[in-house]
Amino acid sequence: MTIEQLIEIAKEAGFTTVSEMDPATINLREDVRAMCADNTCKIYGRNWTCPPACGTLEECRARVAKYHRGIIVQTTGELEDSMDFEGMTEIGRRHKENFAALTPRVREAFPDTLPLSAGGCTVCKTCTYPDEPCRAPQLAFSSMEGYGMLVSEACKANGVPYYYGTNTLTYVGCYLLD
Repeated sequence: MTIEQLIEIAKEAGFTTVSEMDPATINLREDVRAMCADNTCKIYGRNWTCPPACGTLEECRARVAKYHRGIIVQTTGELEDSMDFEGMTEIGRRHKENFAALTPRVREAFPDTLPLSAGGCTVCKTCTYPDEPCRAPQLAFSSMEGYGMLVSEACKANGVPYYYGTNTLTYVGCYLLD
């Protein structure tokens, strides 16, 4: 499968924007990774795909360094206003659903892909971390932020808009391919 074919499949999967990504543009930052330790999302230390279980920043850098191509996928939606939490939740749900559905298709064509999305993996209702191994390693995906990526910076470095105007919200993911 070519990158162009993968982009078309991702668009058909429901993403609003899909573009090529150069993994060499990825900058994994300590300050972004440190935000995870603040545990605002309540997942830190509770999920195989989030810090600390996803590895140190150095381990994440080593993983990312082996990839030479990729795609960025975005789900953008409109909000009634800046306090439209129901709309925010719906856009996030759509993004995670599309990402979870696309991941097995990408892995079929690119078995060693590294899927990274918005927030931690939600494939399982409850993660087995740290007591048992991951139930679904072929479906699981880590967070772009958990890896230390400033998402807006990754988009900008690849010529992809991140902000689409007032009362919009965009969730972002990527697939790194060897």
